[in-house]
Amino acid sequence: MTNQPTAQLAVIGGSGFYKMPGLTDVESWSPTTPFGDTSDDIVLGSLHGKRVAFLPRHGVGHRLMPHEIPVRANIWALKALSVQGILAVSAVGSLRQDIAPGHMVVPDQIIDRTRAGRPTTFFGDGIVVHVGFADPFCSDLSSRLIASAGRVGQTVHAGGAYIAMEGPLFSTRAESHMYRSWDAAIIGMTAVPEAKLAREAEIAYAMLATATDYDVWHESEADVTAAAVAEIVAQNVQSAQRIIADLAEHLPSDWTSTAEGALFGAIMTDPRRIPAETLERYSLLIKDRLP
Repeated sequence: MTNQPTAQLAVIGGSGFYKMPGLTDVESWSPTTPFGDTSDDIVLGSLHGKRVAFLPRHGVGHRLMPHEIPVRANIWALKALSVQGILAVSAVGSLRQDIAPGHMVVPDQIIDRTRAGRPTTFFGDGIVVHVGFADPFCSDLSSRLIASAGRVGQTVHAGGAYIAMEGPLFSTRAESHMYRSWDAAIIGMTAVPEAKLAREAEIAYAMLATATDYDVWHESEADVTAAAVAEIVAQNVQSAQRIIADLAEHLPSDWTSTAEGALFGAIMTDPRRIPAETLERYSLLIKDRLP
């Protein structure tokens, strides 16, 4: 492609979600970013009149471990596409009896239990940025996901805290019971740093979490295994695809990111002290945002 493509929405597909059906006018984009290659090529197409970018988080065929996902490259590329909102689909374990395998959850909070090996910011190299993150998910996009789930007849739970664990191993039984004592709703391995980087990029971020199991806390249910997760994933993916298509159909054409302006007041470094190469490197994010 000779021209830079653009999209209003992005869908980041999780486990088992490697393509977005229903797209027309499809094109593929292999971006180059300051943080390397994206998880896979980004597929762009039209869905109910909205331009949508689809990116499989783990790569087609599920090639990338949670800590190997090039999240900075992924979010940077979506910012370069002028994406306003990200719909992140993620397989999760349930920490509540009422969230049964096959149900959907649209979380409203995150408890970060990942470790320092995952880069959680774009910045550094002479520029210090502290972005607000009190509410990690976009309430507007989240409400739209909940409404769309209702329209397609999918059981969905509104709100709840997502435990972001390091992985790739599942929880110990003691950890699972501890997370339940924190009143968390679901547990997964990919919301961090994805949600944090989306906020730094001023892209609205909402998650459609698809419950596949009861983790290892449930006394009468089998412990989570990769094989058990795979059995539920296929049916969950089809439901998620219908929900996203419905959201795209009902999203106003002029909808814009609720995270716009997140960098205002967040850049602490005196612009005169920021190296020229750093200013150039981060121009996509910080243009018109310096104090």
